[in-house]
Amino acid sequence: MDENYDFIVIGGGSGGMAAARRAASHGVRCALIEADTIGGTCVNVGCVPKKVMWNASHLADMMRLAPDYGFQITHTRFSWPTLKRARDAYIQRLNAIYHRNLETSEVTEIHGTARFQDAHTIVVGDRTVTAGHIMIATGSTPVIPPIPGADLGIDSDGFFALNEQPNHVLVIGGGYIAVEFSGLLHALGTEVTMLLRGETFLRNFDSSLRETLMEEMQRAGVNIMTCIDMDRLQEEESGHISVRSRSGETITGFDTVIWATGRRPASDHLNLEAAGVKRDQRGNIPTDAYQNTNVTGIYAVGDVTGRTALTPVAIAAGRHLADRLFGGQQDAKLDYDNIPTVMFSHPPIGTVGMTEEQARQMYGEDGVKVYQSRFTNMLYAVSEHRVPTVVKLITTGSQEKIVGCHIIGEGADEIIQGFAVAVKMGALKSDFDNTVAIHPTSGEELVTLK
Repeated sequence: MDENYDFIVIGGGSGGMAAARRAASHGVRCALIEADTIGGTCVNVGCVPKKVMWNASHLADMMRLAPDYGFQITHTRFSWPTLKRARDAYIQRLNAIYHRNLETSEVTEIHGTARFQDAHTIVVGDRTVTAGHIMIATGSTPVIPPIPGADLGIDSDGFFALNEQPNHVLVIGGGYIAVEFSGLLHALGTEVTMLLRGETFLRNFDSSLRETLMEEMQRAGVNIMTCIDMDRLQEEESGHISVRSRSGETITGFDTVIWATGRRPASDHLNLEAAGVKRDQRGNIPTDAYQNTNVTGIYAVGDVTGRTALTPVAIAAGRHLADRLFGGQQDAKLDYDNIPTVMFSHPPIGTVGMTEEQARQMYGEDGVKVYQSRFTNMLYAVSEHRVPTVVKLITTGSQEKIVGCHIIGEGADEIIQGFAVAVKMGALKSDFDNTVAIHPTSGEELVTLK
């Protein structure tokens, strides 16, 4: 017998959970289908466990500063297995909370792989479920290049499965995951080499942030190798893994290689052709401003759409969609402009709005004015160790509207949220100037720039 619902969500990650529960709150019958562990990438093998690892690495940084503040640290040995047990237990508690939330919200939870039979019918194992509205929120999966020996490396999922701390790691890639993993591993005591195909990493970030971070990571001891075109990975007689470039160079001595070369949408298994849903060449499911696909009654949110791949974006898009479909809010949609983001690097980055390069391209060289300051956070005032902080505002027009706000340095991850509100509201440089500074902080530098 077919099971009929008002709304079916495929994918139990953050976006799917948010949409299902919001829809249920509007009184509709809703089912959520998840093939893997509830919570999706973010909770299980993404943002949450990564932040736990980063917290540990940040504590390691602080312990290195402690003697300068008069503390005698006599025991600093780090136990990877201890942290992993605590981290995994925390994730399991979150999984349980997610299950309870679905039950409390009266959302039917179905475990299994979903496949479209037609535009309104989904098959999950021996169950068939139907609905007038179906949302796809299946996220993305890591990409590993098809080169010889690629299986000698692990992806980001494999990183979180490691039971012991690697000694010598090669991280291949130049995006979020590569930079964050490299920084936290190095801070925890692993010898880290980054391999970049180009001359720099984080190409979509403002150049001031990118250059400052690259300099600081190299100064701290991360070996960053640029312009390497890989040919293959191979295992040496010693058991170590080496990488060979197309130019004939061999780099060896690694016990672990981590692929951090991007992600692709998890859409292959859905049998979208049966429903008539179109995908682009990369497998993304294109949507309009209201998350509609090309098929009426089928929607998509999150990483599977190829749009801004951030957990809060998927959550917000899913909730807006549910409010539009079932909450009487006909114009509800997510505004994708000025979305803030943080990178948990060493030091961390917080950013919202346009980069300087983007602003000059849009408004012209003469239409943009940049305010920037570089300084050392007071945390390092009594230490010989110096980690830079850079704050930067991008403004345009005669009123100097702020179209970009960027920070790298201690506390940037917490500072940016408040300033993102101001940028989203259309703040002018004069609004920042008229705000009394909080002293002594790094955030005050953004309201005192000249």
